[in-house]
Amino acid sequence: MRAEDAGSRASGGTAELLLELRGVTKSFPNGTVALNGLDLAVGRHEFLCVLGPSGCGKSTALRLIAGLAGASDGQLAWPNGGSAGDIGFVFQEPTLMPWATVFDNVHLPLRLQGRGRRRAEDVVMQALALVGLADFAGAYPRELSGGMKMRVSIARALVTRPRLLLMDEPFAAVDEITRIRLNHDLLDLWRGQGWTVVFVTHSVYEAVFLAARVVVMSARPGRIVAELEIGEPYPRDDTFRLSESYLRYCGRASAALQQATETG
Repeated sequence: MRAEDAGSRASGGTAELLLELRGVTKSFPNGTVALNGLDLAVGRHEFLCVLGPSGCGKSTALRLIAGLAGASDGQLAWPNGGSAGDIGFVFQEPTLMPWATVFDNVHLPLRLQGRGRRRAEDVVMQALALVGLADFAGAYPRELSGGMKMRVSIARALVTRPRLLLMDEPFAAVDEITRIRLNHDLLDLWRGQGWTVVFVTHSVYEAVFLAARVVVMSARPGRIVAELEIGEPYPRDDTFRLSESYLRYCGRASAALQQATETG
């Protein structure tokens, strides 16, 4: 692990960059400075996890990348072409429409693009098949478990076939067994579909299992203060979770997170 000073840049670890944040600052009208000089480069097809103490600006950074908010200063660039239109976003809560079927919840982004139900049917069913819910297209959210609801939320993010998938603590509200299963399924999807993933989590153990690279943000105002390359091959399974190398990586990430919690 190497520490990063405020003027350094977290590298995407690949020859081809997808996205780069350069000196990004975000201030709110009430005077709160959520981010200050955030530098982050994300490589194409990378699985990047973002760790940091509560309130450090992790979710704010995702919202800036998604185009849901604007930076107060700094630059967000797509060096090799791209835009916020190439992004899918999975929030911490599934935020499903309770009156709509699974199919209609997943269809929503396409409907907002003007694609009717009939035209979108094949694409929606493909997205549901990716998350193992093709047989539940006619079900309602109240009939689903917490893990299944999150799968619907992931399918909804995937239905537009994004290049970049942003995930803001998506598995925080599910039980540990479901969380582990979803971790495995997400890695299988990522490897099979070739997206880039930026995944925010509070869990060191989840970050180390999923990521090719973990970046750690300081306490507010947020910036990157450390990064850790997880030099373990994919696919990863429970053998990795039980390995000495996994425990070493978790220890190093925990130490970096503890230091970041004390750093403002």
